[in-house]
Parts: sequence; structure tokens; C-alpha cells
Amino acid sequence: MEQVKQYRGDIGVFGILVLALMAVGGGTLMFGGSWLLLLGGSAYYLIAGLLYLLAATMLFQGRVAGTWIVALLTLATAIWAWWETGGDGWDMLPRMSATMVLAVMLCIWLLRLRNTGRSVRRTLWPLPVATLAGLVIWAAAFATGGENNVVTATRSGTAQVDATMPADASGQDWQAYGGTNAAMRYSTLTQITSDNVDDLELVWEYHTGDMPAGETEGKYSPENTPLKVGDTIYVCSAMGIITAVNPVSGEELWRYDPAVAPQSIPYGATCRGVAYFDTTIATTPNPTTEAGLPDIGAAKPDSQPVLAGDVCSTMIIYGTLDARLIAIDATTGLPCPEFGDAGEVNLLDGLGETVPGWYVMTSPPTIVNGIAVLGAQVKDGQAEDAPSGVIRGYDARTGDLAWVWDMGAPDRTGAPAAGETYTRGTPNMWTIAAGDDDLGLVYLPMDNSSVDYYGGNRSPAENEFSTSLVALDVATGAVAWSFQTVHNDLWDYDLGSQPSLVDFPANGFTVPAIVLASKQGDIYILDRETGEPLTGVEERPVPQGGVEPDYLSPTQPFSTWHSLARPDLTESDMWGMTLFDQLYCRIQFRQAHYDGIYTPPTSDAHWIQYPGYNGGSDWGSLAIDPKRGIILANYNDVPNYNRLVPRAEADALGLRAINEHKAKGETSLGEAGAQKGSPYAIDVNAGWRVPFTGLLCKEPPYGGLRAIDLATGETLWDRPFGTARRNGPWGIPTFIPAELGTPNNGGAVVTAGGVAFLAAATDNLFRAVDITTGQTLWSVVLPAGGQANPFTYEADGIQYIGIMAGGHHFMETPVGDSVLVWALPGLIPPQK
Repeated sequence: MEQVKQYRGDIGVFGILVLALMAVGGGTLMFGGSWLLLLGGSAYYLIAGLLYLLAATMLFQGRVAGTWIVALLTLATAIWAWWETGGDGWDMLPRMSATMVLAVMLCIWLLRLRNTGRSVRRTLWPLPVATLAGLVIWAAAFATGGENNVVTATRSGTAQVDATMPADASGQDWQAYGGTNAAMRYSTLTQITSDNVDDLELVWEYHTGDMPAGETEGKYSPENTPLKVGDTIYVCSAMGIITAVNPVSGEELWRYDPAVAPQSIPYGATCRGVAYFDTTIATTPNPTTEAGLPDIGAAKPDSQPVLAGDVCSTMIIYGTLDARLIAIDATTGLPCPEFGDAGEVNLLDGLGETVPGWYVMTSPPTIVNGIAVLGAQVKDGQAEDAPSGVIRGYDARTGDLAWVWDMGAPDRTGAPAAGETYTRGTPNMWTIAAGDDDLGLVYLPMDNSSVDYYGGNRSPAENEFSTSLVALDVATGAVAWSFQTVHNDLWDYDLGSQPSLVDFPANGFTVPAIVLASKQGDIYILDRETGEPLTGVEERPVPQGGVEPDYLSPTQPFSTWHSLARPDLTESDMWGMTLFDQLYCRIQFRQAHYDGIYTPPTSDAHWIQYPGYNGGSDWGSLAIDPKRGIILANYNDVPNYNRLVPRAEADALGLRAINEHKAKGETSLGEAGAQKGSPYAIDVNAGWRVPFTGLLCKEPPYGGLRAIDLATGETLWDRPFGTARRNGPWGIPTFIPAELGTPNNGGAVVTAGGVAFLAAATDNLFRAVDITTGQTLWSVVLPAGGQANPFTYEADGIQYIGIMAGGHHFMETPVGDSVLVWALPGLIPPQK
């Protein structure tokens, strides 16, 4: 007893702090661990909590044997963490961090003890030894490199194919969002190679001047890919301000401001791009019959050339957040007087009721054979009675309506009669279409219905065309074919990626094909004339149940080509910063409904949607190297944690649709949608984030970069993409340079020089990657987030690579207004 009293007297303030942390942590683990065990989860947390409480009690009493318990638990935790993660250092982080910090603190305290006697000090050795052993095991996990830390390189692609390369694909220009309407995001330029890319130098940086302030604060996500045509670059800012820039010097040539009101911003202020139209080489649409309908049988006459120098002989055509289709002279930036009403077409005509921010244009139109084809973004989750998702084709020269595709009224070919509207609530196309001038087809990646997570009230047309790739005859607007990637979509798995056109090797021949990526991580390769799959597509059984068991499809299509192929989540995939938030995520996992991909939406408890609605592939789309036969896909790998909220509960919380008067004292349900007209609102935890740290519940990687053999679908290499240098708990950057794999938005450009360029990740880095190995060859820190697709071009014999660093509010990267361009030194002309 004398030794115990003497020992207790030496505890000190630091010792009290250590033992208090141990006791509180042990109690928390014991309580949460008991809960987890009752839910059928791991017993580790309960056992660890009991042992920490026992050790804290013994040490407070002066019984040094308590250190032996901590030593045993520290070593056992390291072994358990290695076993459960497969020896991945980053996956071990939440399992090891708090354990090792507590062990080290206890060691420091024990070293500070005085008057304990030599015999007592001799009994303390197991703890420092166990602590050191735990650190060695953890370090070994980092050194050996778990699956999240490895670049797996195998070989180059086997398909040496000539993809669809239009006449404007020489590499000198970047004439459309995806480079050309074929949308491969590929350049034939070879000046920049894997051998010299590390020498790139910044040539110029241009600022649009469009930055958020006041009502627009926290809402900017420009996502813009500038075009380069001839001697001009065309930039579209977040609020739709168009500027023309010299491609060599970055000097501003002209500016056009459409004066969009801040109230028109939907989720974010976005302008992904504009369309360039040369009236001297375009073809007019088919003539019409006396009834005003397209004359399908008539030959298409060549357009009458417009003399160079005439007003609007070349045009920039784009849509705005306040739903105007605008045409301006590509040379002067002045409105085209013969287009629509003094250069504008009101896209709200025929829609019926809407409010600012509900129906907006964020993507450029696709111009095929002189017809500008466009959809629009209809803000998700608001109401079944939303503005129509109608697709419209306009004469690119005059702005006249050529045709409409209203899936709810298939016989409608023009604007609705007075007092009527386009069919409300139908799926829309918010992303970018691709086009084939030779076939006269435009390819539409379609969204889901306005209410994403409830389908019982949908029409047959909605069920047929939602989440489908639809090919329209650009002369008439008639459906040529459609291919559905999700049947009866209840997961917001809309097609966000622009498809790409290639000539695909099949049975010894090349077939005109279209390559389509999905948010589930599937890659479909279809005959672009017929829509028939050219690669494996299987209908597989999927989970059933939820609130709409009769609406669910018993099977869903799965492609054998993948950008993201991951096993189902398990409890051990949960992550966090410490044992405590990992325990929280494990409890959430066990409480939720989850039976793998396509787990049905539920209301009694949350359900896990994996992948979430942001990935695999989104609007950044695929990049394809046709010469090497490689598909390059950057992807997201994060789940969502969702719950359908019964209407009475949502109303009581004040959740309202965009067109309703907001309730006083409105209560947020996370990223919620009212889904008016259905029995349920929706509460979405995008990325499944821990509320008290902001970290994600799933272990990394959260994003990756994969090269896929175009001919076989085999993975050539796959790597995590994005470092943690800008990420951390509570939004505090960790500055850790390791490639953990972050969420990413934006795509890549691949070049004939063997180099791919992309930013996209949340670390504000712009990278050059070797297309054959996946190794990063060059990187530079951007002044803001790089959530945009790069572009490359040639001017005066010099290859340039550029990107808009505009940032992204949803991705939580810094917002900016910069367009930056690099080239190789020694070739850069002197700047005035």
C-alpha cells in the first residue's frame, strides 16, 4: 500500500490528462462497441473499450500492471489493423492513430514518474516495446504499400485503330468541348512528349474577372473548357461572360456579358463551354413540307457560303443560366442580328411554369449538319411537375426552331400550341451530346426523371428513355435508337459523360462505334448506327425490396468493360480519422440497408448507394488514344448515404421545392430534395461524410485513374488519383503529398506524344501522366481548383496545353478565374 500511495502522488497534471483520456475513450469505445456488436459488427471496439477502462482504473490506483494491458492492446491493435486492411498503411490510420497517440503519451508520462523505485520502473518495459513494435508494423504497411498506394502497370493497348477523326482534328485547334464532335479528347500533336514534358513553362495567365460576390458567394463551379479556333481562344466564365483571347499572348480581344442575374444560379454557376459555328462550311437542315414539317425525303442542299468579313460568318453559340440561347460574332463579340431576336432565343418558351434556377443551360449545344441541338439542366429533386426535359434543334444560322423531341408527346415536332406546354417532368440532358455529321445523328446522354428517387408516378416514356443514350436524326428529331443503362432508375445514375466516337475493331473489321461511360463505372461500346452493343452486356439480378418493390426492375445491365470495378462495401471498409469516427461509420453501416449496387431506396432507415451519384464517370468524360488503343478514365469511388423522408416529416421540417414559398425557420435535411408530387422527399449525404470531422466514411481511394485496352476491356494500369495536400479533418489541409486518391471532377486530354493532361482532383494540381504506365511526369500547383477539362492546341508551330482553374464550390476547392497555358521553353515567343 505504501508503494501505491507513493505512485498515486506522482500522477501529476499530465498523468491525470492521460488517464482521463484513456477512461473517456474507453467508455466511448465500450458504449459504441456494445452497440456495434448488437448490430452484428466487430467485437474489437467493445473489447478495446473495456481494456482501456480497466487499464485507466489500475493506473489511477498505482498498479503498474495497467501498463501491461495497454501494451498488449497496442500490439494487438496493430496486428488486427494489419489483418483487417491487408496491410495498407492509410487504411490502418483510423485503427492506429488514437491507439498510438495514447500509447506514446503514456510512455512519456511513465518516463516523468519520480520516486517509483527501480523495481517498479523495471516492470514498465512492455509498453515502450509494444509501442515501438506497433509503430514498426504500421511503418511496414506504408513501406510495402497496400493496394491504395500502388501504380499497377502492365502493358500497352492492343487495338491500333483509327478513330473517327473529322477534318477539324489536325491538332491545331480545339474546336469543341471534346476537341471535336467525336469527343475523344485526343490531339494529334506530338511536340510535347514524355521525355520533355517536365520542361513545360507557364506562358500566360488570363483572368476573366468573373468572381463570386454577394448572392453568388459559395456558388461558383465554372467547369469551363475554352475553345481554340484559328487565332482566337474563347472562354466562358461561370456566369456566362464570353471573352476572346489571343492564343499566343493571352491578351483579351473582346468581351460579351449576357448580364445573367444571380437568382438564375441552380446548384452552381457553371458554363462548361460554347459551340463554334462556321456558316461558310455548314450544311443547312432538310427543307420543310407545306405543313411546316421536315421533308425527310428531300435532298439536303449545300449552304450558301457567307463572304468572309460578313457579320457572323463565324459564330459562338451557347446557352445561359437564365435560359437564353445566344449567338455572337466570333470575330467581334457582338450579337448576331439575324439570329433569333437580335441574337437571342428565349428557351423558356413552351415550358410553362418555372422560376429562376430551375431550368438552366450549363453545357454547350452540339452542332451537327447546321442544327444546334440542346437540352438543359432541370434542377433535380424538386417536383414531378418540373419543366420539361424536351430536346430542341435550332437552325444554327438563324436560331429558328427546326424540331423538338418531346418524349411525352412523340408526335410533336414543333413548339406547343397556344395554352399547351412541352411534357413536364420528363428526363433532360444537362451534359454534352456528341454528333456524327456523316450519319446525321446526335447522341444524347439522358438524365433521370425530375424526381430521382421515386418512380411510381412515372410515365411509360420516362421509363423507356431515362438514363439512356438516345440517338436522334438531326434532320427531323426522330429517335433512331436508344440504349438504356439503368432500368427504372431510382439512384440518380443519369448519364453525365459525353460519349466518344471511334471506329471499333470487331470480327476483323472496324465498326463505327460510340463509347459511353456511366456513373456506375461501366463502359459501353455500341454500334453508333444501330445502338447494338459491340462488347459484353449482361442482365444480372439486383437487390429487391425498398419502398417500391413493384416498380423495381429485377435485373440491370452490366458491362464487361469497366472504369470502376470494386467489390461490395463491408464494415471493414469504413474509415475516419480515429477509432471513434470509424466506429461511428461502422455503426451507420450496420444500421443502413445495403445489399450491394442497386440497393433499393428505403425510408425506415438509410440505405447505402455505392457508387454514389458522382462516380465512376461524370461530365469530365473519357479520353481515348486511338493510335495506342487506350481508354483513359478518371473516376470517383465514393458512396452516398441516403434516406427517403416521408412527406409529412419533410413538410414539418419546412422542406420546400424551388417554386414554393419557403417556410419560415426552414430546416435543412442535408442535401435534400422536396420531390413534390411523390410520397417522399430525399435526404442525401453525398460522399457519406462524418458530421464532426467532414471526412468520408469509406476508406480511400476516393478517386482513381485507369487505362483500359479499347479492344479487350482489360485494365492496363490503375492508380489512386489525387493527394491529400489540400484535404483533412474540419477542412484543414494536411499537406500530405501521398496519392491517396481524392474525389475528382473534370476529365483528361490525351496526345499523340504519349502524354495525358488532367487536373480534376481536390489537390489543385495539374498533372502530365504517361499514357502507357500511369506515372506522373510533371505537375504544377494551380491558383484555384482544376475542376475542368484541359485543352491543347498549336499556334505558330508551338504546342500549348491549357486549363481553366476556376475551382468548384461542391468539391470545396478554391474558386478562381484563371486560364493558364504552358509550352516548352526555347519555343515560347517573347511577350510584349
